[in-house]
Amino acid sequence: MSAVPEFVVIPGVQVERVLQGRERETVALVEAAYRLHGAGDTVNPPSYFLRFPDRPSARIIALPASLGGEERVDGLKWISSFPENLSAGIPRASAVLILNDPGTGFPYACLEASVISASRTAAMAAIAADVLSRGGARPQRLALFGSGLIARYIHTFLAATGWSFERIGIHDLSRDSAEGFRGYLERAGEAGPITVDDGPERLIRSSDLVVFATTAATPHVTDPEWFEHNPLVLHVSLRDLSPEVVLASANVLDDVEHCLKAQTSPHLAEQLTGNRDFVTGTLNDVISGRVAVPAGRPVVFSPFGLGVLDLAVGRHVYDRLSHDGDLHIVDDFFHELRRHG
Repeated sequence: MSAVPEFVVIPGVQVERVLQGRERETVALVEAAYRLHGAGDTVNPPSYFLRFPDRPSARIIALPASLGGEERVDGLKWISSFPENLSAGIPRASAVLILNDPGTGFPYACLEASVISASRTAAMAAIAADVLSRGGARPQRLALFGSGLIARYIHTFLAATGWSFERIGIHDLSRDSAEGFRGYLERAGEAGPITVDDGPERLIRSSDLVVFATTAATPHVTDPEWFEHNPLVLHVSLRDLSPEVVLASANVLDDVEHCLKAQTSPHLAEQLTGNRDFVTGTLNDVISGRVAVPAGRPVVFSPFGLGVLDLAVGRHVYDRLSHDGDLHIVDDFFHELRRHG
């Protein structure tokens, strides 16, 4: 007979303690989850968007998922995006991750998930940067659009997986935020010049690795000629590029069905053309060798972000803390466990 699990709460400080400095380990976890997803050993239904008529810029997203493999886990990430928070000096995004026991269905852990979400996002960006640049020289000139938490984590994961850059350029609608990010990168030990650029065109044209980590809701980069030097583009924020830029590029997605919805740039390209011929394949297709990235075109990686990736990282955090005997158990969380009282 299955037992009811104990319920634990894992605060952000513990999550960060487990993950910090172990970026390569997180990359391996995320790549393994991609392989399970590609093999059909996951359940990853569409994300559900809670929107508000009186707060059109805000949303809360539910990402239910089930991850297979040797140690299965089910669960849900519940992540909010409230861009107006930035003007109040607090983070745009906040999140929790619920882990469910696959045998009983009981939830057994609630984790603060902003660091988990940022880590898995940065890990998939690092994987894509590595996989999609194989066969050629690694890009040396980095452009970062957006200077928030996700941009910071992407830089951390790139540095931890062996990337270095001759030059880094930053563009953000907030000059103060961009300058603050430049100071962070200098303190992090970046040796090359770091610039804050007021406009996107020159920065894109002078960079061979372009990262979009913004809060843009609609495309703001619209000219395919800016990409005529064929850079690698990590389109993490999904809505920065116009359909014309997408259609002029080789497009690698993390999951086709997930990416082609919710008015993402690839979704807009599908609506414009009426087909999906512009999709080169998925990241797992490239990892497994089923798809080769064509030369002579810009390469754009657009990841919707799969809930199974959060589960992989969250379960790892839980397992590490459980092994160390450092879980905070909530006594008597489950009540009325007898059928007839």
